[in-house]
Amino acid sequence: MLDQAGEVRERRNQLTHPAYVKPELLATAPNELWSWDISKLRGPAKWTYYQIYWILDVFSRYAAGWMVAHRESAALAERLIAETIAKQQIEPGQLTIHADRGPSMRSRSVAFLLAELGVTKSHSRPHTSDDNPFSEAGFKTMKYRPNFPERFGSIQDARVFCKNFFDCTTRSTATRASR
Repeated sequence: MLDQAGEVRERRNQLTHPAYVKPELLATAPNELWSWDISKLRGPAKWTYYQIYWILDVFSRYAAGWMVAHRESAALAERLIAETIAKQQIEPGQLTIHADRGPSMRSRSVAFLLAELGVTKSHSRPHTSDDNPFSEAGFKTMKYRPNFPERFGSIQDARVFCKNFFDCTTRSTATRASR
């Protein structure tokens, strides 16, 4: 009787998430597509971490910008992105920057900065760990080096290690480009 009257149905609102399309990103020249992310570096004691922010040019694998900080914050991310865009002399409409969906990556201040500078933003799909392979591969390259320490004694130690790492990768990128 209830079924015939259309009274038998799911009464809870079933929210359906939109179908997210996997980002298809292609770089054909330097400074067209950057990937950026933040990762943890172990500090001197248990539960002590430093954050490394890394902006990677996808075409050349060049570290366009990086920073080691005590914490993750949208303000620090915004500063690094703005300084890197200025340093690389990026023109409005020239660049797409891809990131995962971390809080700093999705922050309003970073979104407003990118819009103001004419940079297209791209994000990974929600709950998908493999949509930012460029940055993840870069961090893995750094952290699996034989000389990568188990822990950094101080933030200065982490910065020195990263400076040496990025200087080394910059030289190898320049060597590949000149061939």
